[in-house]
Amino acid sequence: MRTRSPRGGALARRSDFLLDTCVGLALLTACGAAQASSVGGSATLTTDYVWRGTSQTQGDPAVQAGASIASDAGLYASVWGSNVEFPGTGANTEFDFTVGWSGAIANDWAADVNVLHYRYPSTDVDLNWTELNGKLTYADRYWLAVGWSPEALGADGDGIYSQAGVRWPVGETVALELAAGHYALGDAYDDSYWHGQASATWTFKAPFQLRVTAHATDSSAERLFGESVAGNRIEAALQASF
Repeated sequence: MRTRSPRGGALARRSDFLLDTCVGLALLTACGAAQASSVGGSATLTTDYVWRGTSQTQGDPAVQAGASIASDAGLYASVWGSNVEFPGTGANTEFDFTVGWSGAIANDWAADVNVLHYRYPSTDVDLNWTELNGKLTYADRYWLAVGWSPEALGADGDGIYSQAGVRWPVGETVALELAAGHYALGDAYDDSYWHGQASATWTFKAPFQLRVTAHATDSSAERLFGESVAGNRIEAALQASF
């Protein structure tokens, strides 16, 4: 469950700056995509919407869909949505709006930098927040990602999320993944937590993919968010990409 405390003027100004940055990047992306672009999307049915180790649906299933547009220069924009369940807030819908750039930066190395805005239109409680993200990938198998927000999880404070992972292809249709993440929320919640996940994906008939993921968090996550959304859980998802 996400909570929010009243903001001070300085934090509100930082939030406005992030929103202005997001709008500016969206305009740049639109300009680049207008010249040459590719369009894609996805639809997913999952037994649980697990984000950074914690359930966003109280362990219930979720229906998710997204769409994206990208230019040949690497600029892109996307929108993604899912049902959620945050008790006490009335929130039942989440939309993620992302603008950024991704591409190769050297042999075997690729980068992705973006601004991501989380929005919850189904509640009168102000849960919306924005995050700056960067990801470095090597050989399309190893990655390191970092995200920072001055309003982490919609709260009145900074948060830094980091994740490292590895992917092993097994034949042409199966892949295994391991990842570990740490969410530093000392400024926002006076605490932080670790989580880990192990996944197996099977592209059994393009564009359909089945993914099964085992998630685990430490006791700090359970203390922060409760045992109903943190701890150990297994998620299975069926996704179609186009």
